[in-house]
Amino acid sequence: MQRFRSIFTAAALSGATVLMAMPAMAASPATNAGNSNIGIDLAGIDQSIHPGNDFFGYANGTWLKTAQIPADRSSTGSFLLVYQIAEKRTSDLIQSLAKSNAAAGSNSRKIADYYAAFMDEANIEKLGLAPLKAELDQIDAIKTRDDLSRVLGSQMRADVDPINSTNFHTENLFGAFVTQGLEDTSHSMVYLMQGGLAMPSRDYYVSQDPQMVAALAKYQTYVASLLKLAGTPDADAQAKSIVALETKIAQAQESLVDSQDVHKANNVWSMSDFAQKAPGINWTAYFKAAGLSDQQHIDAWQPSATTAISALVASEPVETWKQLLRYHAIDGAAPMLPKAYVDLNFNFYGTTLQGTPQQQERWKRAVVLTNADLGDAVGQLYVKQYFPASAKARVQTMVKNILAAFDERLTTLAWMTPATRAKAKEKIATLRVGVGYPEKWRDYSTLVVKADDPLGNHLRAERLEYQHQIAKLHQPVDRGEWWMTPQTVNAVNLPLQNALNFPAAILQPPFFDPKADDAANYGAIGAVIGHEISHSFDNTGADFDAQGKLENWWTPQDAAHFQAATQKLVQQYNQYEALPGLHVNGQQTLGENIADLSGITVSFAAYHKSLGGKPAPVIDNLTGDQRFFLAFGQAWRYKIRDAALRQRLSVDVHAPANFRAQTVRNLDGWYDAFSVKPDEKLYLAPDDRVKIW
Repeated sequence: MQRFRSIFTAAALSGATVLMAMPAMAASPATNAGNSNIGIDLAGIDQSIHPGNDFFGYANGTWLKTAQIPADRSSTGSFLLVYQIAEKRTSDLIQSLAKSNAAAGSNSRKIADYYAAFMDEANIEKLGLAPLKAELDQIDAIKTRDDLSRVLGSQMRADVDPINSTNFHTENLFGAFVTQGLEDTSHSMVYLMQGGLAMPSRDYYVSQDPQMVAALAKYQTYVASLLKLAGTPDADAQAKSIVALETKIAQAQESLVDSQDVHKANNVWSMSDFAQKAPGINWTAYFKAAGLSDQQHIDAWQPSATTAISALVASEPVETWKQLLRYHAIDGAAPMLPKAYVDLNFNFYGTTLQGTPQQQERWKRAVVLTNADLGDAVGQLYVKQYFPASAKARVQTMVKNILAAFDERLTTLAWMTPATRAKAKEKIATLRVGVGYPEKWRDYSTLVVKADDPLGNHLRAERLEYQHQIAKLHQPVDRGEWWMTPQTVNAVNLPLQNALNFPAAILQPPFFDPKADDAANYGAIGAVIGHEISHSFDNTGADFDAQGKLENWWTPQDAAHFQAATQKLVQQYNQYEALPGLHVNGQQTLGENIADLSGITVSFAAYHKSLGGKPAPVIDNLTGDQRFFLAFGQAWRYKIRDAALRQRLSVDVHAPANFRAQTVRNLDGWYDAFSVKPDEKLYLAPDDRVKIW
């Protein structure tokens, strides 16, 4: 069972959004429209900070001095602002359904009943742990290691996209990610993903950082407290055994950096290979219980972890495994159990690990869960109300303009050889861009939703999602498949599909405002669109061809240039100190850093092209280029609690937002716009500025 977490667990975007290519303003360069809507928070700028010393601080310093992180959040900033808009809209839609007479069995009725079930706290208190009885009985009935393998297989659930994910963990021992093959793009394949941990990442178990060591000790206290609440005898002793086993699982897991390397993930094993290469689990029993016994091959994404975790199934006492599974069942379900469980769960995962002092109001949690389990059903209503066809058409035009700008950049890259350039242009020409919402909606007709069974509703939705994923194994590959709902404030690049998803909810101020100045739209949403496009050419995306096949399409000299340039970026980010003594991992965040740099580079070029050869107007004493870069800097406006930042440095493939804003130091145009001098902190000599695309 995957943990319930908010959309902001993993920092900001994986990527992008959309850009409106609006006509150039007709005003002369001398124009100064003091009260115009330029898409920039002028009051938030700190004029006492020079842009060349700290561009994030310059763009956001005054805002930072007064911004308050809400008590129920671990951070605040531009993304939270947009998320809260989508959250309120979604809540209003759900509330309206609750007051309607929607037909039984309809999506509208299911949404209303799901939400109502979670909001009925009195019923939840009355139910206690009863909704978990079937799962706990199944665990209690385990007698042998073959029984254990069957139960572990029956718990298999759909996992997230390992290439774009900011969080690989799941409390189930393994997760199943289903998409086309890395090399055989005509068929879908199961990718077996490492799991088995309740805390956010393996680092919490294996790191010797004092804060992490302290968190692990507090975690053991939490495990004991949760078991005591559930009436478990010898809770303290069991907690010690459970944490010890999870620590062994963490030691067996591969790192986040290794998990992102698709070449290390290309391990297609036959069913007999699992028994030979990863003895310990009865894989025949496991895959049969997981509904995968008809598969001839499965990809072991993290092969060393698969082997080592399977060995633990053989070496660790069956009773310890049962204790772990029982704890995971209760812990994973805690947000939908009586208040004592909810509070205990939040106090550890929310307050201890993220520093968030106050739990979100129940209606907000209800919205999150309804979106998670009935996302497309809610999404259909969302786009009908808030994203008309006309808006989709305009956004598609914007994306087309950014793609054209990227294609032009490929044409002018001096370092790229003709052979590599032709392949790169083919990727751009065939890139599939989904805007707003999917072409096909998810079918919930078989999902049973009851107004008095909140946990049961979630468990059934989780199983339905798993069945949806493994059903793809017997269907033609759908390269138009969406991995996000329309009401999600995010965007994603899917290298295996050579596709992008830009959900409707991200297409609003402060990222995109059709009434705002062109410079701001290009600097904010344009850079995000460019970011997402450029993921097709980052350190992971560049390994896939136009059909999403894992294939080397680079000449040796181009590959060498790309490697050298990206390593310069790794070194640049390694220097950023996020917390005292704790630096950004430049390799872990490389893909996102490449995309940030490439995104702003191509959007800056597109902005200048949009001017049609005319000079940009000066507005509020700011040139067009200054407004462009300020919009970019304010898009990454961000304030976070130290505990949450520490967690994100461990689990996130994105650098902290303040450092993402400093990406501008690699663009020559930024130096000209703000007269940055060699003695200023962000200054890079021209040869040290990283240029990739």
